[in-house]
Amino acid sequence: MNEFKLYAHAPIVEAVLDIRVKLADDVTLESLSKVGAGVEDAYPIRQDRMQFESELTLGTDIAMATRQSKTGYFFFSTDERQSFQARLDGFTFSRLAPYTGWESFSAEARKLWEHYQSVVSIDAVTRLAVRYINRLDLPPLVDFKEYLQTLPEVSPALPQGLSGYFMQLQIPQDDIQGMLVLSQAMLPPSSPSVISVLLDIDLFRDTKIPSDNEAIWKFYEELRARKNFIFESCLTDKARELII
Repeated sequence: MNEFKLYAHAPIVEAVLDIRVKLADDVTLESLSKVGAGVEDAYPIRQDRMQFESELTLGTDIAMATRQSKTGYFFFSTDERQSFQARLDGFTFSRLAPYTGWESFSAEARKLWEHYQSVVSIDAVTRLAVRYINRLDLPPLVDFKEYLQTLPEVSPALPQGLSGYFMQLQIPQDDIQGMLVLSQAMLPPSSPSVISVLLDIDLFRDTKIPSDNEAIWKFYEELRARKNFIFESCLTDKARELII
């Protein structure tokens, strides 16, 4: 499926583009703090990015130790709908709803990625990913099979009604040397008149990564096309009628 459909009521809650890297040994948090310089007008809000780790010790007594460490920075636009991360292990660009389309999304991500590259020294790119988090609001008391083509299968010997579910599938994408992690779950409804369902499409590649920006962004075009194909493959025509 090569056609890119545009939906007036696209269900995208958040779009994410992520690039993992191995930085040069001399790159520090102070180096990363300088990534904000030059983009202050568009991304004036800076926050520390913290990582939390817990360790459970078993013995005569059970003890839990929690450690936190700073791994980089978030930079947010004034309305906080767009943000990017400059981390010790990579770069991430995020856009919250309303999603304005791949062209503007990828152009902004590439501009910020090249800015990140200009500030810190990168030894290698180790992972490329896109993630699209969708929220589908379906009519109440619905048969999910009328709207979704990828669903958990319940034994016919059991009651067929679902009050909640979580499903995650890991599906290799051998032709693009990638992996799809497809997650679905029921969410708290956005209003009393709907049933809300999460459709989370996470596509990545962590082997044989292209070595230059032109090749990297050519691959992101492949990820975009594959993401669209997966999204369309998960829906029925009846679901599409809800978002046209």
